[in-house]
Amino acid sequence: MSSTGWKEKAYVDTYDDTLGSLQRRRAEDPSFDAASARGVLKHLYIQDGNDWVGRGELQDIVMQATLDAYEFFLARWEDEDS
Repeated sequence: MSSTGWKEKAYVDTYDDTLGSLQRRRAEDPSFDAASARGVLKHLYIQDGNDWVGRGELQDIVMQATLDAYEFFLARWEDEDS
């Protein structure tokens, strides 16, 4: 693995795991709606902004992949509803 290959793997693994988890929850939990997912995303953005001591490169990658997966999931859900 290249010196930056671990970064891409960490991003892709986190993104895929997060998106899969969201899809399963939507399919299995009738109380889970787009507003719930938007609420979690809002708190993830707050958590991302609270990085005053520095998480480190890996945790920054994980956070970005998680945010991106939530945004993609919500955009696709909203497209389906319209």
